[in-house]
Amino acid sequence: MGESPRTPATPTGAPGKAEEHHRSDVAQQPRQHDALHTELGDTTIEETVVQKLAGIATREVPGVYAMGSAGRRAFSALTERIPGSQVNVSGGVTVEKGEKQTAIDVSIVVDYGVSIVEVSQGIRRNVIQSVERTTGLEVLEVNVNVTDVHLPEDDHDEERDRAPRPEPKNELQ
Repeated sequence: MGESPRTPATPTGAPGKAEEHHRSDVAQQPRQHDALHTELGDTTIEETVVQKLAGIATREVPGVYAMGSAGRRAFSALTERIPGSQVNVSGGVTVEKGEKQTAIDVSIVVDYGVSIVEVSQGIRRNVIQSVERTTGLEVLEVNVNVTDVHLPEDDHDEERDRAPRPEPKNELQ
């Protein structure tokens, strides 16, 4: 009469052993909560958010001239010339993200004369601090791939290429 259809009763009226065992497991292992998973709900963060944060944090480190491979930089340079386009801050950053942890890879070009070791350490420190503080995710690793070195004479070549060329004079006039 007082038995519910979901709880088969044993002859003594107590819950079955399987249900009793399940209840004790649940009681022993409460749901794990952290900054992103609370009793009131869960927060999810897209990989693109982590990419942007890591890209910005990487660019802030002295000695980083640019992000990405030569192909990525050429593409970004073209798109930045389009009126109304935005700078792609996540270029050169790849992310693998789980629920609570992330691993980040960055590709950079360093300025000539800087210590690649010191720049890499600065990137790791800055990216980990920025991503963990902002997202609550644990950063497991930050891998730095140095794809090129920017030489001072590269600036002179770029200035020469960008400088307006004088119009040829028509001597017939």
